[in-house]
Amino acid sequence: MVETSRAPRRDSYTVDTLLAVTVRVFNERGYDGTSMEDLSRAAGISKSSIYHHVKGKEELLRLAVGRALDGLFGTLAEPEATQGDALARLHHVVRRTTEVLLTELPYVTLLLRVRGNTETEQWALQRRREFDHQVAALVAAAVAEGSLRADVEPRLATRLLFGMINSLVEWYRPDGPDGAKSAARVVDAVSELAFHGLRATD
Repeated sequence: MVETSRAPRRDSYTVDTLLAVTVRVFNERGYDGTSMEDLSRAAGISKSSIYHHVKGKEELLRLAVGRALDGLFGTLAEPEATQGDALARLHHVVRRTTEVLLTELPYVTLLLRVRGNTETEQWALQRRREFDHQVAALVAAAVAEGSLRADVEPRLATRLLFGMINSLVEWYRPDGPDGAKSAARVVDAVSELAFHGLRATD
């Protein structure tokens, strides 16, 4: 029997594996600077195989930043973020947000780099603002309880908190020999710095 050569099955690629490659390329080249040809080459599959899974580049962007946003908003829905006093809930959200950033580092990095040039980017920026507003409301509640300093405006405090957390995308690298331990130390350090500076004094 004569064997005929067969092209790789396009269903051997999943959206998740395609997204992993896509996010890496977007972060390296920028969304605007990346073509479908670039993604095809990086993934080692044809453009038609990519189109089998998604409509195009912007859908890939939406899926990628959506994954980061789902992780962040998920922290606000956890029981520890919805029950108890405001300070404990805020403490949980700060720790879990830091953990999400470290776990989903490439995806959050991409989210933080969107500038609003496309419909998807505008949607992502709006969702980021919604997240910030919800955390700022939690900060305000902790101030009202007397648990946090009242001399720092809640929205400013939120921006400063997330300025520190978001800066991790610029320098944290999880691929070291003690990556997991390093991530745990980073989470502890962020929490300690944030709440030591914000806690109200007696």
